[in-house]
Amino acid sequence: MADTPPVDERIKEMAAFRTALIRPELGGMVGIVAVFVFFLLFAFDSGMFAAQGVMNWSVVSAQFMIIAVGACLLMIAGEFDLSVGSMIGFAGMMIAVFGVVLAWPMWMAIIITFVICISIGALNGFIVIRTGLPSFIVTLAFLFILRGFTIYIPQTIERKTIIGGIRDAAEGDWLGTIFGAKIFGAVFRWLGDAGVIAVFERGNRAGEPVVDGIPMLIVWALILVVFGHILLTRTRFGNWIFAAGGDAEAARNSGVPVNRVKILMFMFTAFCATVFATCQVMEFGSAGADRGLLKEFEAIIAVVIGGALLTGGYGSVIGAALGALIFGVVQQGLFFAGVESSLFRVFLGVILLGAVILNTYIRRMITGER
Repeated sequence: MADTPPVDERIKEMAAFRTALIRPELGGMVGIVAVFVFFLLFAFDSGMFAAQGVMNWSVVSAQFMIIAVGACLLMIAGEFDLSVGSMIGFAGMMIAVFGVVLAWPMWMAIIITFVICISIGALNGFIVIRTGLPSFIVTLAFLFILRGFTIYIPQTIERKTIIGGIRDAAEGDWLGTIFGAKIFGAVFRWLGDAGVIAVFERGNRAGEPVVDGIPMLIVWALILVVFGHILLTRTRFGNWIFAAGGDAEAARNSGVPVNRVKILMFMFTAFCATVFATCQVMEFGSAGADRGLLKEFEAIIAVVIGGALLTGGYGSVIGAALGALIFGVVQQGLFFAGVESSLFRVFLGVILLGAVILNTYIRRMITGER
């Protein structure tokens, strides 16, 4: 019997390298390491990595994460939703109208708002499926429709575009607490007493820790990231999402309910936007007609940085979460480093271009295109 020829170790190394290179999370992993190294070098003494600084960029990152999870799953399914930012403003305004102006119980205002927004997401998906129009066009139309209603409704009812009083209306409300409370307050008080984190030295809050708990916004972000990752990588429905975005016709021929998958992903994206909006209005205590501006583009950029292809069928929720974390760290880090904050938009453009070029190269590696 002939001996099996030995396998060249260089071939093994190249195969391992190629496998690592085509992981969707690779760009996000490299980016997050580079960003943290940069700010550790140039902003370490500014307080960016003190308790309050960490909480600041964690909250901003969580905002991006919540909408990035929905955008990621929808993009993997082969569609876009440009109405996410307007949905955030619209959902927040509906909660204010129902809970403050109409004086409904806050839990009812929140639930009715979720039902309305998820229904709009379903309508987006239904129009895309039935008409065959690009989701880019359909959701662009809803971007203007929702933003218009967000401005028109409060102006008509209250003669203003900002409605306050949400925090007072939500006082003691069980569902408002789920979106607006903070957890582990006792732990942070203990850390403050132990001198691990800083405490206020003057004023009414003297002796209290500068960080008094973890906002539910961060908790929701983590829950959605874990849920989205498990759904995408551990369930048959996750395989359907990849199939619907990779080759919809082949997926249909294989028995995948492509239309249902895409509509559900539009609904989930609307759900994520409403979670963001609810946490936001509970934090600020008010709803404004200008909330959510450009958030749809920031969500898409986070997903692209995380390795998703614009053509669909490829991506990672963990990668999108890393992209959102990069955004949060950079946005706050520029402030701590004393850099002009407007350069954040320059960063978004540069990193988007770089991510698209990298993802195109990876797609060509996967498909064998030239």
